[in-house]
Amino acid sequence: MLHPIEENVMAEIDKPLKGITVVELGHSVAAPYAGLILADLGARVIKVENPKSGDYARGWGPPFWNETASAFHCLNRGKEDVTIDFSDARECRELKSLILSQADAVIQNLRPGILSKFGLTAEALRAEKPALIWCDIGAFGSKGPLASKPGYDPLAQASTGIMSVTGEGGRPPVRVGVSLIDMGSGMWAVIGLLASLVARKSGAEGRIVSTSLYETGLAWMTVPLAGYAASGEVRKPYGSGTAEIVPYQAFEASDGWLMIAAGNDNLFRKLCGALKLDALASDPAFATNAARVVNRERLLPQIGAAVQRYSGEALGKLLDDAGVPNAPLLGIDEVAKHPQTRALDMTVRCDDDDIDLVGIPLAFNGARPRARTPAPTLGQHNAILRTSASRETANAK
Repeated sequence: MLHPIEENVMAEIDKPLKGITVVELGHSVAAPYAGLILADLGARVIKVENPKSGDYARGWGPPFWNETASAFHCLNRGKEDVTIDFSDARECRELKSLILSQADAVIQNLRPGILSKFGLTAEALRAEKPALIWCDIGAFGSKGPLASKPGYDPLAQASTGIMSVTGEGGRPPVRVGVSLIDMGSGMWAVIGLLASLVARKSGAEGRIVSTSLYETGLAWMTVPLAGYAASGEVRKPYGSGTAEIVPYQAFEASDGWLMIAAGNDNLFRKLCGALKLDALASDPAFATNAARVVNRERLLPQIGAAVQRYSGEALGKLLDDAGVPNAPLLGIDEVAKHPQTRALDMTVRCDDDDIDLVGIPLAFNGARPRARTPAPTLGQHNAILRTSASRETANAK
């Protein structure tokens, strides 16, 4: 829930994107998450939906909140909402008028080629408004043999190798449990948009910013792909661990799991001291990280046996005192109630609503920017379209 923070301070935050208007032609996660970030940073974000079905995420439940999926609420708070039937020429003209008259930027993740059918392409709109910044979030990128293939987060996790290094060897494939690629693609779109705004402020025109789920997946695979380039080795999954560092994984205590990150040789020696495994610290087979990686199958069972002598709480305190980074594995309910989550004021309650939604992980001068209006109802702000069309007609006269 929203925790005590000086509301007058929050109200006085100079949100950096105040005065910027973004039209979001988006659905599901990637473009809506980009729009959410921009809304929290102060931009006016106008979401465009199909009048019949709306964003697919509206139906991603249960659970539902006020008859709409909680997934939609958390990705779309702080936005205005209009509906457009692309098969209706008049409504397409209204959307075009809205973009040309009010938008600084457009973010879109619609199916490849769909907007070209209605003359709503980046090229067509920027020909009339060169200052417009257009952000494409595609599936597999703008060229190559998969360019026209539709994509979703798990497809990108599968095809970029993320699932090949996730989970445990010899078991069925495991997807990362959150929409890592979708949300990462939204973040890259925001980064590109912000860079374009800086360039535009310096006198440049707008530009077309492009990213995709596949490119984002490849970016997350930076370290494994570098390892392959260097050695030709195809990395295998190590469960909660990693290929390059040992010990750097979850160990089972007597009553639960604890993540231990002894990320360098000094931390390994501290870990051995805390667990009374001094012989391991002096063993040449484990003295360096490179040696521990090679000999992980010999080392990890010995650490695991020592860890099981302790409760999770006792082990965490022991390692804290020794200066060894560690953290318990928490469930969603525990994370939501955790005092650290509360202390950081990460959750938001929107105006006239009482569902806790996560804010963006940024603060300015110690205060977190956030949009507090709840996720809009379908077509809630359709009057915007009529206003924009009327304004363009008046200007034409």
